[in-house]
Amino acid sequence: MDREQALAMAAACFDDGRFKEAMARRVAYCTESQEPTSSTILMSYLVDEIIPTLEALGFACTIAENPIAGGSPFLIAERTERDANFTVLSYGHGDVVRGHANQWREGLEPWKLIVEGDRWYGRGTADNKGQHTINLEALAQVLAAREGRLGYNLKLLFEMGEEAGSPGLREICELHGGALNADLFLASDGPRVAVERPTLFLGSRGGFSFDLRITLRPAGHHSGNWGGLLRNPGIRLANAIASMVDEKGRIRVRALLPETLPQNVRDALASVQVGGGEHDPEIDESWGEPGLSPAERVFGWNTLEVLAFKTGNPDAPVNAIPGRAHAHCQIRYVVGTDSGRFLQHLRAHLDAHGYDDVEVLQGGPLMEATRLDPDDPWVQWALASIERSTGKVPALLPNLGGTLPNDIFANLLGLPTLWVPHSHPSCAQHAPNEHILGSVARESLQLMAGLFWDLGEKDARAAAAGPRA
Repeated sequence: MDREQALAMAAACFDDGRFKEAMARRVAYCTESQEPTSSTILMSYLVDEIIPTLEALGFACTIAENPIAGGSPFLIAERTERDANFTVLSYGHGDVVRGHANQWREGLEPWKLIVEGDRWYGRGTADNKGQHTINLEALAQVLAAREGRLGYNLKLLFEMGEEAGSPGLREICELHGGALNADLFLASDGPRVAVERPTLFLGSRGGFSFDLRITLRPAGHHSGNWGGLLRNPGIRLANAIASMVDEKGRIRVRALLPETLPQNVRDALASVQVGGGEHDPEIDESWGEPGLSPAERVFGWNTLEVLAFKTGNPDAPVNAIPGRAHAHCQIRYVVGTDSGRFLQHLRAHLDAHGYDDVEVLQGGPLMEATRLDPDDPWVQWALASIERSTGKVPALLPNLGGTLPNDIFANLLGLPTLWVPHSHPSCAQHAPNEHILGSVARESLQLMAGLFWDLGEKDARAAAAGPRA
């Protein structure tokens, strides 16, 4: 058989209901990794659902215990071929966020796949059960078309704790680095930039959360008796934040920004349109760093956001000057930022502007930013494959606007990383009524079949041997 037949087989897998059947089985697993009582079902998803699928495709599978006490299990699978030229590592996660069944609209439920027109509803359809099901079904069709031989080795890493922060993922990759050694990383997560446009992204922005706290006195005091005499912590904290980010969202602390926006990143984002889809919020054109396009602001630059702010009692205000105020903030940042010294830069800025009464504390682990060079040979190979399969020019995002544990694959394992997302911006990921689109799933089955097929061709071998940036 040839490439076109492999793509036709992938489409047939959707049309005859096999893909839907696999999706329905997997959505039915209540794999809520944030629930302490879910350990049995998390293991069952791997042992009873994923392992049989992989073994039928010729993989040897191993359950790896999480090095973090109480952490969810991992699955490492490997399929090897004699005289293979290189090895590909892929990834997926079978856990989901909480179902919140009572918040779904009438007629829908999180643990049952329900199809209404082009929308396929169920928890995990977009994140990540639908995405790795597309990849596994496409792989199965390519193996059948190539009569059981890919022309390369393939390894898979599944985790069951991504929605709980991926505890143990770094440690498992450190412990099993040899077993996970590869030449390329290829996986799927996140949304396309638009429903109709296939997308390739090469990493993700990093994430750093921090808390700002100011405590001026142990209790509140009557605003009539003491107003104008006592510093108001809410006003102090609001002004401290305003010294860091202006009224139009532009970061004022130069040390929190990258040195520049590389030209090849600008070039990659030139054709990317953000927003405009159904249910997308309207973009505030004058918000953020001036001189950048919307795509450059969300994919190529840093942002500082206030996610929560509290002083006094907002739900039941009283006539009292509060004693304290608190804000939870977040920096999303790109490669080229001095992220290792965020706390020092914030502290220095606050002190220099007279806010030595504002405390700054790290709010969680730093998630590193990653970005494969857009000029890497693997990038051009993947773009050409996707365009050949779909007849569409794919969008190239140097990095996702959000944050993934991609630094583990890119930095710890040292792999060029390619992500091909199969959901869309309005998929309600992590929210009630989560869904994928059947039309996107069908197209994604074909484009992934094309990628898995093309990995066995000479152009992929050339990309594997090409120079790394």
